Amino acid sequence: MLDSQKSTGTGYTTTVALLIMAIIFCPAVLIASRPIGYVSLSLAIACSALCVILAWVNWKKYSRLTIPSIATQDGGAK
Repeated sequence: MLDSQKSTGTGYTTTVALLIMAIIFCPAVLIASRPIGYVSLSLAIACSALCVILAWVNWKKYSRLTIPSIATQDGGAK
């Protein structure tokens, strides 16, 4: 009975981990590294941007949920 449900094929774990790293970890490292200079600020921005780009690529690559797959899940109830 449970085997009849198909997986949507989404990989949320890596995407969320990359976004958490971009939003929380990189700014926290920037704040912890005193004094804040142009080099550390540039590295933090580059790290955050890289993590956001990788999260977006990962989302596009592994997210296979489409509108037709949602419409066919109702089982033909009328």
